[in-house]
Amino acid sequence: MNRVLAMSDSPYHERIGFSRAVRTGPVVTVSGTAPIGKDGALAPDVAGQVRRALEIVGEALEKVGARLDHVTRTRVMMRDITRWQEAAKIHGEFFGGIRPAATFVEVSRFIDPNWLVEIEADAYIHDGGEDGRV
Repeated sequence: MNRVLAMSDSPYHERIGFSRAVRTGPVVTVSGTAPIGKDGALAPDVAGQVRRALEIVGEALEKVGARLDHVTRTRVMMRDITRWQEAAKIHGEFFGGIRPAATFVEVSRFIDPNWLVEIEADAYIHDGGEDGRV
């Protein structure tokens, strides 16, 4: 089975030896995604950082032939879990109609101390013929 790799603008790909996303068959795994802006800047708040991280996740999915509606699981890692509702609001804007399994957890720190969030996603590429609700 072929592996399709997606990169992003992250300065860490070479240093760490990772891909933003990996597709093997219909399964896609997106690495922990920091909210790094295209210009290298960070949004100053949780909502802005969640939005940027999810935009990067969406771009990575597209690079390997997937879409946000293929996402089956997200993991939102936060430096301050008391701000989960700010993160959840933006997560809901992206996934309210998709409803993947989701986890919000607090972590002690990230590689960059200015990151407030980092997000992972898993996806399964399907034909889109069924909404999967029971």
